[in-house]
Amino acid sequence: MNGILLIDKPQDFTSFDVVAIVRRKFGTKKVGHGGTLDPMATGVLPVFIGSATKAVDLLPDSGKSYRAGFRLGLTSDTLDIWGELSEEKPVNIAKERLEAVLEQFRGEIEQTPPMYSALKVGGRKLCDLARQGIEVERKARKITISRLDLLGFDGKNGEIEVDCSTGTYIRSLIDDIGRALGTGAVMTELQRTRACGFTLEGCFSVDNVKTKPLEALRLLETESVFRGCPAATLDEVQTRMYLNGVRLDAERLAQKPPSGILLRIYGNGGVFLGVGKVNGESELVSVKRFVNE
Repeated sequence: MNGILLIDKPQDFTSFDVVAIVRRKFGTKKVGHGGTLDPMATGVLPVFIGSATKAVDLLPDSGKSYRAGFRLGLTSDTLDIWGELSEEKPVNIAKERLEAVLEQFRGEIEQTPPMYSALKVGGRKLCDLARQGIEVERKARKITISRLDLLGFDGKNGEIEVDCSTGTYIRSLIDDIGRALGTGAVMTELQRTRACGFTLEGCFSVDNVKTKPLEALRLLETESVFRGCPAATLDEVQTRMYLNGVRLDAERLAQKPPSGILLRIYGNGGVFLGVGKVNGESELVSVKRFVNE
């Protein structure tokens, strides 16, 4: 079986825990996921099965969405409520002041990754170093916060909804907001509501995966993860040449696709063949094939 299974990951499960459950259910080792969720986080985890695993390293940066709770007046080593907490300070921030600070974090900003993360420095994961009490310098990275809405706030506890670019750490965003307010802040809950273009709608629970028959676990087609990419359609001769590894003259396609970006490639009859790109010589080349897998 090949395709994408959408899981609503529960709290206290790692992303690999979910992958292991899916492997056992489908009886295959060819299972991967589309974006790690921390154990305490819940929400959308796309799981790729069979030949669909070849898409994992090609996922378009379609951004992600989160809903997160936070509390002012606290800080922690992990930037969330599950870490080693500081002494809590009394705070009572006006909603208007918080809204004014949130405006500083909309758009393109720089963010320093947290020590408790899976990023590697010198071949070692930052989280492994952090557990040994070692802190290393991390370079700030450009991220984009395309939406940052305050859903509720009582002067101390609140909830935000965020649309952001891949690579954004919501824990760090909340910590930075707390620093800007001068109160400190920790994340108290996190739910991913969108990843790889998929939302919570249509997600299966882990219990569903364990108890439902295989035929009830509907797999999405691999091509669905590339639906935001432009499409290129080939005729019968071009399809045969493409499948034989021939580079096609993009000028001779029914409609010339854009250059340098990932394309969905469809063969004669509308069959999804895989993904490709038009190179600098105006040749359509295959990046990864999914047909007949």
